[in-house]
Amino acid sequence: MATTKITVKSNGSIRIEGDFEICDLEGRVFGLGGRTGVSLCRCGHSKDKPFCDGSHKLVGFQSDIVARELPPPAPPAPPVPIKPPVG
Repeated sequence: MATTKITVKSNGSIRIEGDFEICDLEGRVFGLGGRTGVSLCRCGHSKDKPFCDGSHKLVGFQSDIVARELPPPAPPAPPVPIKPPVG
């Protein structure tokens, strides 16, 4: 069983619980103050992005979530042949 659980809540946030770290694009780690669970904004209205501040309730965010199977990933593109120099 995974040590991290991610729950996507209908009409709400993404909840992450367990052993995890959250990084920005530069690889810098957010200090979570010892928390073992946080909620991430999904509605785009949080004043504390990427974390949820409950704004989804005020703006009427709606998104029903039901687990499903994803299709298999697309196969990798074939390598582009390198043409030898002419001359």
